[in-house]
Amino acid sequence: MTMITQMADHVRGAGDPKVEMTGPSSFGASDRLARNLGWLSYGLGAAELFGSERIARTLGMEGQEPLIRAYGAREMFAGVTSLSVNANVGIASRVVGDIADLATLALTKGGTREQRRARANALAVVAAITVVDVLAFAALQKRHGRTAADATVDYGDRSGFPGGIEAARGVAARRGPPEAFRSSPANGAVMEAERPQSM
Repeated sequence: MTMITQMADHVRGAGDPKVEMTGPSSFGASDRLARNLGWLSYGLGAAELFGSERIARTLGMEGQEPLIRAYGAREMFAGVTSLSVNANVGIASRVVGDIADLATLALTKGGTREQRRARANALAVVAAITVVDVLAFAALQKRHGRTAADATVDYGDRSGFPGGIEAARGVAARRGPPEAFRSSPANGAVMEAERPQSM
């Protein structure tokens, strides 16, 4: 049982039923991983948005602070979507962002020895995170993605009328009202008797 379930048991009344066992959750391991990656995106996005000068100085990317802040905004978007019901979009945007990060770090040249070492370390970390993001996306697709068998069948060529529209025209008029709506003379007399008299 979860900690929340155990805590809820303490506040139940004496006559209330207790949760003895919970069933399987629809929230799987891939969903938990996506949620954790979403929180990671929030952290990275905040660091890039509010610490772009320090990051640029550490990595030898002075003058590219606006780009770093743009990457931070992208990370925040990935965090929002990774924590949503449809986490596939968020994790996919993380993978795309990882590729952009790798390209930016790989193409940045120059700087001091410490800055080059910091870029190499950042490149290794981003590469490892990219692998995790790709695995998370594959797991989410396997768990929640649609397959060819799930594809919606196109019924656009059907009219809804077995004999065609022309054969259906006027059928209701030819058949008349259904039996339940037809009134017998006795019913008509009752209805006439029950109708209030006008003053």
